[in-house]
Amino acid sequence: MNRDVSLYGIIADLRREHPTPAAMQTLDAVVAELGKTRDNLKEAVANLEGRPLPPGGKPVLEELVQRARQEGVYDLDYGPDPYDKPPPEALDEGTAGIGALLAISSVAGIALAIVAVIVGLNAIFSSGSG
Repeated sequence: MNRDVSLYGIIADLRREHPTPAAMQTLDAVVAELGKTRDNLKEAVANLEGRPLPPGGKPVLEELVQRARQEGVYDLDYGPDPYDKPPPEALDEGTAGIGALLAISSVAGIALAIVAVIVGLNAIFSSGSG
């Protein structure tokens, strides 16, 4: 059988072949770790070491690792996570100028609002005392 096998295809096959609660819990733990490692089974298994697996889960995990190695999907690297932190973008002079103008106009608007409140309060207090 010569087909393109994915890591999740192998996991689905193991779920069908081992429909036990221990196998399901073990494979669920692996899938949860794969989400944290960007589908790198090698890192996911390393993260699971030291955590207790359900009785009978270790052979399923070993079979998963063996099949993944055979299919070449054991240590996948998709590069840095594009959604983690975007790369810093260079700030050109035009964008900086627009930002400065927006900041200045915002400060000027706040200053005018403060002046209007002070003038209004002075008018209220001076007209009421006469």
